[in-house]
Amino acid sequence: MLLFSFSFVQAQTVKLSGKVINEKNEPVSGVTVKVTGASGTVTDIGGIYTLSLSIGKKYELEFSAVGYENKTITDVEVSSGQVNELNVVINVKAKDLEGIVVTAKKSSARMETVSSAIQFQKNTNTVASVISAESIRRSPDRNTGEVLKRIPGVSLQENKFVVVRGLADRYNQAMLNGILLTSTEPDRKAFSFDMFPAQIVDNIVINKAFVPEFPGEWAGGLIQINTKDVPAKNFFNVQVGTGFNSQTVGKDFYKVPGGKFDWLGVDDGYRSLPATYTTKSQFDELSAADKAAIGKSMKNSWTGVKGKAPLNTSFQVNGGMNTTLFGKKTGGVISVVYNKINRYQKLLNRVNSIDQQNVSIDYNYNDDKYSQDVSWGALGSLTMQLNSLNKISVKSVLNVNTTNFITNRSGISNVRNDNIYGAEIKFRQNTFFTVQAIGEHSLAAPLKLKWYGSFNILDAYTPDQRRILYTQTIGSQDPYLLAIGNSLSQESGSRIYQTLNDYIYTAGGDLNYNFNLFNQKQTVKGGYMLQVKDRLYDAKPFSVYLPVDNAALRQLPADQVFAPGNFGDGAGNSNKFAFDIIKGTNFRYLANTILNAGYIQFDNQFSPLLRVVWGLRVENYDQLVGSTKTSDPRYTYSKVNDFLPGLNATLKLNSKTNLRLSGSQTVIRPELRELAFLNLYDFELNASIQGNPALKRTKVSNADIRYEFYPRAGEIFSIGVFYKYFADPIEQIFNAGSGGASTFNYQNPEKAKSYGAELEIRQKLDFVNALKNFTFQANAAYIYSRVEDKGLNLKRSLQGQSPYTVNLGLMYDLEKSGITATVLFNQIGERIYLVGDISAGAGSPDIYEAARPILDFQLAKKLIKNKAEIRLNISDILNQTQYFYQNTDDKTSFQKDKDPIRFSRKWGTTFSITFNYSL
Repeated sequence: MLLFSFSFVQAQTVKLSGKVINEKNEPVSGVTVKVTGASGTVTDIGGIYTLSLSIGKKYELEFSAVGYENKTITDVEVSSGQVNELNVVINVKAKDLEGIVVTAKKSSARMETVSSAIQFQKNTNTVASVISAESIRRSPDRNTGEVLKRIPGVSLQENKFVVVRGLADRYNQAMLNGILLTSTEPDRKAFSFDMFPAQIVDNIVINKAFVPEFPGEWAGGLIQINTKDVPAKNFFNVQVGTGFNSQTVGKDFYKVPGGKFDWLGVDDGYRSLPATYTTKSQFDELSAADKAAIGKSMKNSWTGVKGKAPLNTSFQVNGGMNTTLFGKKTGGVISVVYNKINRYQKLLNRVNSIDQQNVSIDYNYNDDKYSQDVSWGALGSLTMQLNSLNKISVKSVLNVNTTNFITNRSGISNVRNDNIYGAEIKFRQNTFFTVQAIGEHSLAAPLKLKWYGSFNILDAYTPDQRRILYTQTIGSQDPYLLAIGNSLSQESGSRIYQTLNDYIYTAGGDLNYNFNLFNQKQTVKGGYMLQVKDRLYDAKPFSVYLPVDNAALRQLPADQVFAPGNFGDGAGNSNKFAFDIIKGTNFRYLANTILNAGYIQFDNQFSPLLRVVWGLRVENYDQLVGSTKTSDPRYTYSKVNDFLPGLNATLKLNSKTNLRLSGSQTVIRPELRELAFLNLYDFELNASIQGNPALKRTKVSNADIRYEFYPRAGEIFSIGVFYKYFADPIEQIFNAGSGGASTFNYQNPEKAKSYGAELEIRQKLDFVNALKNFTFQANAAYIYSRVEDKGLNLKRSLQGQSPYTVNLGLMYDLEKSGITATVLFNQIGERIYLVGDISAGAGSPDIYEAARPILDFQLAKKLIKNKAEIRLNISDILNQTQYFYQNTDDKTSFQKDKDPIRFSRKWGTTFSITFNYSL
């Protein structure tokens, strides 16, 4: 448990802290930092220094180290009640020049602060975008998700899932403090970035080109989040907020009764199976009467209760310490976050049959989805500086992410000639936990060691997922009847329990050796990583059925039909309800993966202008899915070696301009859910989702050329082109069938390619006096993609790849008045959401997601001597409907008056206001 002690300023002396890095963004230890004419301190292994300075004075600081040019920073001041931080970049001394006096470089504190932020991005070893600690500190962003929205070329889905260069989550990867993160979602490769408060983040780097020192399973972006080790000063702040969505405030809202801990997103047993149920095998041995008795004893809760939606709520507490423990410099941070959001979505769900220009609607469902989403978590870290050469950190994250919803459905089924109405009720609880240990050691002046280990848990729990459906013959006056017969079904009368448990163990280390060659500093780096992942998934698809039809019973409404008195003894001649489980081994699977990875990487400075980072990463991936028994049809085993080379060359055309060239090989592996021979019905898609054990990994060849121009601190202009070749890309396809017999599964087309151009601009507008406090940023990309397979007769764009992306931002910062404002615009071009049925005569072409403009606004004002801040956020101001459509001609762009709609979603505009106070 972290202990915090908050000290007050005594004798008007406060601490100044900072980090010293070199031209390769490496921390420099052993740098002497002192006030001119006085004694000072020395940077530790992380390049961190701390000085005690008096308020009201201006200081001149000197930075000196063996092998580096001396640097002097003038006009250094400190203030009470705020973070005093000065980060410095020092340059390697080319060589000693006998008889020549070298004058130390001078810079003001203000210039150095601004310069160090942009230098970090300019000096990265690959194509990357960077948000520095200084930028995060000055922004009003609450969490990492909001920070990422400011990075050009990046957009977010659902305010937490990242899209880079128009490529969705499958193609991205995340790291926390240099350690590979696993997904926070059980059935998709995605990470929920809204769990990290902005105050504890040191910097964020998004790599767009691969280097061998990092994991090789990505092709869009590698998002690296680095949290603070030792904060510059003790801090403590509290944030509270509230808000609403335009589609919920003042309107009817349906909730489902639950347990006393639902507000925490945790089921307290309210939805658990009765105590009379023990295991699947024992349940199978029960008599029909005993099975029916279990179904009879379960809660009769099949409808929502109508009321009004409460306001959204948010709460956040962050604290940090900088102190001495057992005589060692120690720092830590802790954060607790809670959010509860009420959502209403108006959904249209159709199935179309298309024959050239002729369109007929098989199903037309209107869904009203009412959800209460709870997300809360805690983050803690403790770092101890053993001495100037050794540092150890322990960091941990806990996150609970739960959605609790009811979807009310109405519509028609022309295939069955029925009017329908029904509902789905679902409580899905995801718990993510990780603990990390990291050590950094300077073994000798040129040799550094970093080791790490982590343990992750992802638990997904879905108790008592219920579906119910009533039908009526179209055009008749017959009553609606419950859609239940004498067979078991996942569509109506079903009660499904699902659990998923992932346990992930990661360990590794890196050795970094510096040497001189060509009168330049060179680095060779090697490392090893082991990651073991164990998964166990189990579903219990229970279903109510009716051995002998009873129309009178089936006419009862949803809140009465499954009352205990309507269950019989399960006999084959009974006209009352019986209860059983859908049999089959495909509702359970286990998986084990072992990733062994090693790399060697050279960072060569061939001249002051040319830097080349190159090397090779080898990943051995051992994977078992389904069952441990080779005789089991679920058994799938593979073992693959991947050799992943990477080369990144940076040519400094001058002090403000870089030309970058990169080439690499990476991989995209199937998710375990995609490999498992699991078949579950999806109510929203009105189809089953089926895994494919034969899926292969995708190998991706990447190439980038980028020109970067940094006119001054905080500004950038870059233009680049890129190319990607995908061998065996993974796509989800649709197989048309009757109603719930339709299936989505996965396949590997033969190959795909994408190439495009990307433009990035970040420009201060102070060349016009009236706009001096404004900064404009823009990123646009054009991407052409094609997937081809002669056997499947495929030649179209790659699933999930947008043909263009546009990100625009206008930021206003009046620092003296503490006012900031941001307007962000994002749009990605139409892309294939689901691949259609490619079999002959299926009549189901590809389903496209139409372009949808998103406009967000944020306004913040500092209060109470900059100790407090009030912030207004308006998300999705335009509130445009999200359309998923199919084409009846050769035009893939959306023609609203012509193209048949497959799905549509409307999200509403969200308003929120938060108040933050720092002690």
